[in-house]
Amino acid sequence: MADSSFDIVSKVDKMEAENAVNQAQKEIAQRYDFKGVGASIEWSGEKLLLKASAEERVKAVLEVLESKMIKRGIGIRSLDTGAPYASGKEFRIDVGLKNGISSDDAKKIAKIIRDEGPKSVKSQIQGDELRVQSKSRDDLQATMALLKGKDLDVALQFVNFR
Repeated sequence: MADSSFDIVSKVDKMEAENAVNQAQKEIAQRYDFKGVGASIEWSGEKLLLKASAEERVKAVLEVLESKMIKRGIGIRSLDTGAPYASGKEFRIDVGLKNGISSDDAKKIAKIIRDEGPKSVKSQIQGDELRVQSKSRDDLQATMALLKGKDLDVALQFVNFR
C-alpha cells in the first residue's frame, strides 16, 4: 500500500479577505463612534491601508477589521500588522496578508513533527509548504492534532489528504 500524505500550507483566500474588508467598511460607515474621524480601510496593492484622525481610532478600525476576518474564517496570524504611524493629520496602519510558510517556520514545524510526532511520520519542505507522509493515516491525523495544539506564528491549513 502506498504512503498516505497531506500538505501543510498557509494561504489566505483573497475573495474571503475582500468580503471581510467590505463588511468592515460598511460597519465603519454606519457606526456612530467613527463619524467625523476620517476612518477608512482601503486596498493599496497587496496590502490594506487603515486610516483615521487619531491613533486610538485607527486601532479601533483594526479591531473591526480583525473581527470581520475571524468571522470569514481568516486567522489573525495571517495578518501582518504594522504599528500605527502619523502621516500628516491622520494616523495609518499597514496590514499585509501572509501567504506561504517561511523557511524558518517550516523548519520549526518539521522539528516539532520529528521530535513529538509519531515515529512513522516523515516531513519534507517543498518551497512554501510542507509535505507530511506516513503509512498510517491515524498517525497523520495525530500529527494534525499535534500541530493544531501548538502555538505557532502562522495560520496553518491541511490540504491534499490522501
